[in-house]
Amino acid sequence: MSKQRQGKLPQVPRAIRTNIPLTMAVLLCMSFFAIGSASFRGFFSLQVVFNQLIDNAYLLIAALGGTMVLILGGIDLSIGAVIAFCNMITCHMLTNLGVPLILVVPVVLGIGVLFGLMHGYLITYKEFQPFIATLAGQFIARGACYIISVDTIIVNNPTLIRLSIFKLRFQQGGAFLSVGAVAALLIVVIFQIFMKYTQLGRNIYAVGGSEQSANLMGLPVKRTKMWAYTIAGLMNAIASFAFTLYVLSAYGTHADGLHLDAVAAAVIGGTLTTGGVGLMVGTLFGVLTQSIIRTMITFQGTLNSWWAKIVTALLLLMFILIQRGIIVMRNRNR
Repeated sequence: MSKQRQGKLPQVPRAIRTNIPLTMAVLLCMSFFAIGSASFRGFFSLQVVFNQLIDNAYLLIAALGGTMVLILGGIDLSIGAVIAFCNMITCHMLTNLGVPLILVVPVVLGIGVLFGLMHGYLITYKEFQPFIATLAGQFIARGACYIISVDTIIVNNPTLIRLSIFKLRFQQGGAFLSVGAVAALLIVVIFQIFMKYTQLGRNIYAVGGSEQSANLMGLPVKRTKMWAYTIAGLMNAIASFAFTLYVLSAYGTHADGLHLDAVAAAVIGGTLTTGGVGLMVGTLFGVLTQSIIRTMITFQGTLNSWWAKIVTALLLLMFILIQRGIIVMRNRNR
Protein backbone atom coordinates (compact mmCIF):
# COMPACT_ATOMS: atom_id res chain seq x y z
CA MET A 1 0.00 0.00 0.00
CA SER A 2 2.80 2.42 0.88
CA LYS A 3 4.58 1.66 -2.40
CA GLN A 4 1.40 2.41 -4.35
CA ARG A 5 1.02 5.69 -2.51
CA GLN A 6 4.60 6.63 -3.26
CA GLY A 7 4.17 5.88 -6.98
CA LYS A 8 0.93 7.80 -7.35
CA LEU A 9 1.25 11.44 -8.39
CA PRO A 10 -0.69 14.03 -6.38
CA GLN A 11 -3.94 15.21 -7.94
CA VAL A 12 -3.95 18.75 -9.27
CA PRO A 13 -7.31 20.56 -9.04
CA ARG A 14 -8.98 20.84 -12.46
CA ALA A 15 -9.50 24.61 -12.10
CA ILE A 16 -5.78 25.13 -11.56
CA ARG A 17 -4.83 22.93 -14.53
CA THR A 18 -7.26 24.81 -16.76
CA ASN A 19 -6.28 28.31 -15.67
CA ILE A 20 -2.49 27.95 -15.61
CA PRO A 21 -2.01 29.23 -19.21
CA LEU A 22 -4.39 32.18 -18.71
CA THR A 23 -2.80 33.07 -15.38
CA MET A 24 0.63 32.97 -16.98
CA ALA A 25 -0.57 35.22 -19.81
CA VAL A 26 -2.02 37.81 -17.42
CA LEU A 27 1.09 37.81 -15.21
CA LEU A 28 3.37 38.08 -18.23
CA CYS A 29 1.45 41.05 -19.63
CA MET A 30 1.47 42.81 -16.26
CA SER A 31 5.18 42.06 -15.81
CA PHE A 32 6.15 43.61 -19.14
CA PHE A 33 4.00 46.65 -18.40
CA ALA A 34 5.62 46.98 -14.96
CA ILE A 35 9.11 46.74 -16.49
CA GLY A 36 8.22 49.38 -19.05
CA SER A 37 6.75 51.65 -16.39
CA ALA A 38 9.87 51.34 -14.25
CA SER A 39 12.23 51.89 -17.19
CA PHE A 40 10.64 54.70 -19.18
CA ARG A 41 9.06 57.98 -18.16
CA GLY A 42 5.48 58.35 -19.34
CA PHE A 43 5.00 54.61 -19.89
CA PHE A 44 2.79 54.15 -16.82
CA SER A 45 -0.45 55.74 -17.96
CA LEU A 46 -3.94 54.71 -18.96
CA GLN A 47 -3.47 56.12 -22.45
CA VAL A 48 -0.45 53.87 -23.07
CA VAL A 49 -2.65 50.85 -22.31
CA PHE A 50 -5.42 52.24 -24.53
CA ASN A 51 -2.89 52.83 -27.31
CA GLN A 52 -2.14 49.10 -27.36
CA LEU A 53 -5.82 48.45 -28.08
CA ILE A 54 -6.08 51.29 -30.63
CA ASP A 55 -3.03 50.10 -32.57
CA ASN A 56 -4.03 46.43 -32.50
CA ALA A 57 -7.84 46.44 -32.70
CA TYR A 58 -7.82 44.70 -36.09
CA LEU A 59 -5.31 42.10 -34.87
CA LEU A 60 -7.39 41.37 -31.78
CA ILE A 61 -10.60 40.89 -33.79
CA ALA A 62 -8.87 38.58 -36.27
CA ALA A 63 -7.04 36.71 -33.50
CA LEU A 64 -10.37 35.87 -31.83
CA GLY A 65 -11.48 34.03 -34.96
CA GLY A 66 -8.07 32.40 -35.19
CA THR A 67 -8.29 31.34 -31.54
CA MET A 68 -11.63 29.66 -32.15
CA VAL A 69 -10.12 27.70 -35.05
CA LEU A 70 -7.14 26.67 -32.89
CA ILE A 71 -9.53 25.47 -30.16
CA LEU A 72 -11.27 23.42 -32.86
CA GLY A 73 -7.92 21.77 -33.58
CA GLY A 74 -7.26 23.60 -36.87
CA ILE A 75 -5.40 26.68 -38.02
CA ASP A 76 -6.11 29.64 -40.32
CA LEU A 77 -3.18 30.91 -42.39
CA SER A 78 -5.33 33.21 -44.53
CA ILE A 79 -6.04 35.85 -41.87
CA GLY A 80 -3.74 38.59 -43.13
CA ALA A 81 -4.46 37.99 -46.81
CA VAL A 82 -8.25 37.99 -46.36
CA ILE A 83 -8.02 41.20 -44.31
CA ALA A 84 -5.91 42.80 -47.07
CA PHE A 85 -8.35 41.67 -49.77
CA CYS A 86 -11.40 42.93 -47.86
CA ASN A 87 -9.54 46.16 -47.16
CA MET A 88 -8.77 46.51 -50.88
CA ILE A 89 -12.40 45.83 -51.83
CA THR A 90 -13.59 48.44 -49.30
CA CYS A 91 -11.28 51.18 -50.54
CA HIS A 92 -11.84 50.34 -54.20
CA MET A 93 -15.63 50.44 -53.88
CA LEU A 94 -15.61 53.64 -51.82
CA THR A 95 -12.92 55.60 -53.69
CA ASN A 96 -12.86 54.31 -57.25
CA LEU A 97 -16.48 53.23 -57.71
CA GLY A 98 -18.21 55.69 -55.37
CA VAL A 99 -20.38 53.00 -53.76
CA PRO A 100 -22.09 54.12 -50.51
CA LEU A 101 -20.60 52.71 -47.30
CA ILE A 102 -23.93 51.13 -46.34
CA LEU A 103 -23.67 48.89 -49.43
CA VAL A 104 -19.95 48.19 -49.05
CA VAL A 105 -20.32 46.70 -45.56
CA PRO A 106 -22.51 43.69 -46.50
CA VAL A 107 -20.41 42.98 -49.59
CA VAL A 108 -17.19 42.84 -47.59
CA LEU A 109 -18.76 40.77 -44.82
CA GLY A 110 -20.07 38.38 -47.48
CA ILE A 111 -16.56 38.00 -48.93
CA GLY A 112 -15.19 37.06 -45.51
CA VAL A 113 -17.96 34.51 -45.03
CA LEU A 114 -17.30 33.01 -48.48
CA PHE A 115 -13.63 32.50 -47.65
CA GLY A 116 -14.62 30.86 -44.36
CA LEU A 117 -17.12 28.59 -46.13
CA MET A 118 -14.48 27.61 -48.69
CA HIS A 119 -12.00 26.68 -45.98
CA GLY A 120 -14.62 24.80 -43.97
CA TYR A 121 -15.84 22.87 -47.02
CA LEU A 122 -12.35 21.84 -48.13
CA ILE A 123 -11.37 20.75 -44.61
CA THR A 124 -14.64 19.08 -43.64
CA TYR A 125 -15.93 17.43 -46.79
CA LYS A 126 -12.81 17.12 -48.98
CA GLU A 127 -10.57 16.24 -46.02
CA PHE A 128 -7.89 18.80 -46.83
CA GLN A 129 -5.45 19.54 -44.05
CA PRO A 130 -6.31 22.94 -42.47
CA PHE A 131 -2.78 24.10 -43.24
CA ILE A 132 -3.19 23.43 -46.98
CA ALA A 133 -6.77 24.67 -47.31
CA THR A 134 -6.15 27.99 -45.58
CA LEU A 135 -2.79 28.43 -47.31
CA ALA A 136 -4.63 28.15 -50.64
CA GLY A 137 -7.09 30.77 -49.38
CA GLN A 138 -4.15 33.00 -48.47
CA PHE A 139 -2.70 32.81 -51.99
CA ILE A 140 -6.10 33.45 -53.61
CA ALA A 141 -6.83 36.49 -51.43
CA ARG A 142 -3.34 37.98 -51.77
CA GLY A 143 -3.31 37.52 -55.53
CA ALA A 144 -6.81 39.00 -55.85
CA CYS A 145 -5.54 42.19 -54.17
CA TYR A 146 -3.22 42.87 -57.11
CA ILE A 147 -5.93 42.09 -59.64
CA ILE A 148 -7.92 44.98 -58.19
CA SER A 149 -4.98 47.39 -58.02
CA VAL A 150 -1.20 47.36 -57.86
CA ASP A 151 -1.19 50.87 -56.44
CA THR A 152 -2.17 52.30 -53.08
CA ILE A 153 -5.81 53.34 -52.80
CA ILE A 154 -6.51 56.22 -50.41
CA VAL A 155 -9.88 56.42 -48.67
CA ASN A 156 -11.80 59.62 -49.31
CA ASN A 157 -15.16 58.63 -47.86
CA PRO A 158 -16.23 61.33 -45.33
CA THR A 159 -18.12 58.89 -43.08
CA LEU A 160 -15.17 56.52 -42.80
CA ILE A 161 -12.80 59.39 -42.12
CA ARG A 162 -15.05 60.72 -39.35
CA LEU A 163 -15.23 57.26 -37.80
CA SER A 164 -11.45 56.94 -37.94
CA ILE A 165 -10.85 60.16 -35.99
CA PHE A 166 -13.72 59.69 -33.52
CA LYS A 167 -12.51 59.26 -29.93
CA LEU A 168 -14.44 57.87 -26.98
CA ARG A 169 -13.00 60.03 -24.20
CA PHE A 170 -12.72 59.20 -20.51
CA GLN A 171 -12.60 61.86 -17.81
CA GLN A 172 -9.57 60.41 -16.07
CA GLY A 173 -6.50 62.05 -17.61
CA GLY A 174 -8.22 62.68 -20.93
CA ALA A 175 -7.61 59.10 -22.09
CA PHE A 176 -9.53 57.91 -25.14
CA LEU A 177 -10.33 54.85 -27.25
CA SER A 178 -10.98 54.61 -30.97
CA VAL A 179 -14.05 53.08 -32.59
CA GLY A 180 -12.03 50.03 -33.61
CA ALA A 181 -10.72 49.48 -30.07
CA VAL A 182 -14.21 49.71 -28.56
CA ALA A 183 -15.53 47.26 -31.17
CA ALA A 184 -12.66 44.85 -30.46
CA LEU A 185 -13.36 44.85 -26.70
CA LEU A 186 -17.07 44.26 -27.29
CA ILE A 187 -16.28 41.33 -29.59
CA VAL A 188 -14.00 39.83 -26.91
CA VAL A 189 -16.91 39.85 -24.46
CA ILE A 190 -19.34 38.46 -27.06
CA PHE A 191 -16.95 35.67 -28.07
CA GLN A 192 -16.19 34.74 -24.46
CA ILE A 193 -19.90 34.36 -23.72
CA PHE A 194 -20.50 32.56 -27.01
CA MET A 195 -17.76 29.98 -26.48
CA LYS A 196 -18.73 29.29 -22.87
CA TYR A 197 -22.52 29.32 -22.88
CA THR A 198 -23.74 28.33 -26.35
CA GLN A 199 -24.08 24.81 -27.72
CA LEU A 200 -21.93 25.60 -30.75
CA GLY A 201 -19.16 27.00 -28.56
CA ARG A 202 -19.16 23.88 -26.38
CA ASN A 203 -19.17 21.69 -29.47
CA ILE A 204 -16.06 23.50 -30.73
CA TYR A 205 -14.25 22.68 -27.48
CA ALA A 206 -15.44 19.07 -27.66
CA VAL A 207 -14.34 18.56 -31.27
CA GLY A 208 -10.98 20.17 -30.55
CA GLY A 209 -10.48 18.01 -27.48
CA SER A 210 -11.15 14.77 -29.34
CA GLU A 211 -12.94 14.54 -32.67
CA GLN A 212 -13.37 10.80 -32.26
CA SER A 213 -15.03 11.21 -28.85
CA ALA A 214 -17.24 13.99 -30.23
CA ASN A 215 -18.41 11.63 -32.98
CA LEU A 216 -19.15 8.89 -30.45
CA MET A 217 -21.20 11.35 -28.40
CA GLY A 218 -23.29 12.14 -31.46
CA LEU A 219 -22.14 15.74 -31.82
CA PRO A 220 -22.45 17.35 -35.28
CA VAL A 221 -18.72 17.42 -35.98
CA LYS A 222 -18.90 18.45 -39.65
CA ARG A 223 -21.44 21.19 -39.00
CA THR A 224 -19.34 22.46 -36.09
CA LYS A 225 -16.24 22.73 -38.30
CA MET A 226 -18.17 24.54 -41.02
CA TRP A 227 -19.55 27.05 -38.52
CA ALA A 228 -16.17 27.62 -36.91
CA TYR A 229 -14.37 28.42 -40.15
CA THR A 230 -17.29 30.51 -41.42
CA ILE A 231 -17.29 32.63 -38.26
CA ALA A 232 -13.50 32.97 -38.50
CA GLY A 233 -13.91 34.28 -42.05
CA LEU A 234 -16.52 36.76 -40.83
CA MET A 235 -14.12 37.95 -38.12
CA ASN A 236 -11.45 38.56 -40.76
CA ALA A 237 -13.89 40.74 -42.69
CA ILE A 238 -14.81 42.70 -39.55
CA ALA A 239 -11.12 43.06 -38.73
CA SER A 240 -10.58 44.52 -42.21
CA PHE A 241 -12.93 47.40 -41.34
CA ALA A 242 -10.96 48.10 -38.16
CA PHE A 243 -7.77 47.96 -40.26
CA THR A 244 -9.22 50.35 -42.86
CA LEU A 245 -10.20 52.79 -40.12
CA TYR A 246 -6.64 52.60 -38.78
CA VAL A 247 -4.71 53.13 -42.03
CA LEU A 248 -7.34 54.79 -44.31
CA SER A 249 -5.74 53.16 -47.35
CA ALA A 250 -5.34 49.85 -49.14
CA TYR A 251 -2.34 48.09 -50.67
CA GLY A 252 -1.63 44.52 -51.68
CA THR A 253 1.01 43.87 -49.02
CA HIS A 254 -1.04 45.21 -46.11
CA ALA A 255 -1.40 42.85 -43.12
CA ASP A 256 1.39 40.62 -44.44
CA GLY A 257 2.24 37.99 -41.82
CA LEU A 258 -0.69 38.97 -39.61
CA HIS A 259 -1.76 35.32 -39.32
CA LEU A 260 1.49 34.61 -37.46
CA ASP A 261 0.83 37.44 -34.99
CA ALA A 262 -2.71 36.11 -34.47
CA VAL A 263 -1.49 32.58 -33.75
CA ALA A 264 1.22 33.94 -31.44
CA ALA A 265 -1.36 36.00 -29.52
CA ALA A 266 -3.60 32.97 -29.08
CA VAL A 267 -0.77 30.71 -27.89
CA ILE A 268 0.68 33.33 -25.53
CA GLY A 269 -2.88 33.83 -24.26
CA GLY A 270 -3.11 30.19 -23.24
CA THR A 271 -4.71 28.44 -26.21
CA LEU A 272 -3.34 24.93 -26.62
CA THR A 273 -2.01 24.16 -30.09
CA THR A 274 -3.46 20.65 -29.78
CA GLY A 275 -7.01 22.02 -29.53
CA GLY A 276 -9.76 21.83 -26.93
CA VAL A 277 -8.42 24.52 -24.56
CA GLY A 278 -8.39 28.30 -24.83
CA LEU A 279 -10.07 31.51 -23.71
CA MET A 280 -10.83 34.64 -25.69
CA VAL A 281 -9.77 36.80 -22.74
CA GLY A 282 -6.38 35.08 -22.93
CA THR A 283 -6.02 36.13 -26.56
CA LEU A 284 -6.66 39.73 -25.48
CA PHE A 285 -3.71 39.52 -23.09
CA GLY A 286 -1.63 37.81 -25.78
CA VAL A 287 -2.21 40.74 -28.14
CA LEU A 288 -1.47 43.26 -25.36
CA THR A 289 1.76 41.45 -24.44
CA GLN A 290 3.09 41.59 -28.00
CA SER A 291 2.08 45.24 -28.33
CA ILE A 292 3.70 46.23 -25.01
CA ILE A 293 6.95 44.59 -26.11
CA ARG A 294 6.94 46.65 -29.31
CA THR A 295 6.12 49.80 -27.34
CA MET A 296 9.01 49.18 -24.95
CA ILE A 297 11.40 48.84 -27.88
CA THR A 298 10.03 52.10 -29.33
CA PHE A 299 10.53 53.89 -26.00
CA GLN A 300 14.07 52.50 -25.76
CA GLY A 301 14.92 54.08 -29.10
CA THR A 302 18.16 52.28 -29.98
CA LEU A 303 16.95 48.70 -30.48
CA ASN A 304 15.88 47.34 -33.86
CA SER A 305 12.15 46.65 -34.17
CA TRP A 306 12.93 43.04 -35.06
CA TRP A 307 13.78 42.44 -31.41
CA ALA A 308 10.03 42.36 -30.81
CA LYS A 309 9.81 39.32 -33.10
CA ILE A 310 12.67 37.62 -31.29
CA VAL A 311 11.12 38.18 -27.86
CA THR A 312 7.73 36.95 -29.17
CA ALA A 313 9.41 33.80 -30.52
CA LEU A 314 11.00 33.12 -27.13
CA LEU A 315 7.65 33.61 -25.42
CA LEU A 316 6.02 31.21 -27.88
CA LEU A 317 8.62 28.55 -27.11
CA MET A 318 8.13 29.09 -23.38
CA PHE A 319 4.35 28.77 -23.58
CA ILE A 320 4.52 25.67 -25.78
CA LEU A 321 6.81 24.05 -23.20
CA ILE A 322 4.32 25.01 -20.48
CA GLN A 323 1.50 23.51 -22.55
CA ARG A 324 3.39 20.26 -22.96
CA GLY A 325 3.91 20.13 -19.21
CA ILE A 326 0.19 20.69 -18.60
CA ILE A 327 -0.75 17.96 -21.10
CA VAL A 328 1.67 15.47 -19.49
CA MET A 329 0.37 16.38 -16.01
CA ARG A 330 -3.22 15.95 -17.17
CA ASN A 331 -2.54 12.53 -18.71
CA ARG A 332 -0.76 11.29 -15.58
CA ASN A 333 -3.64 12.37 -13.34
CA ARG A 334 -6.28 10.53 -15.35
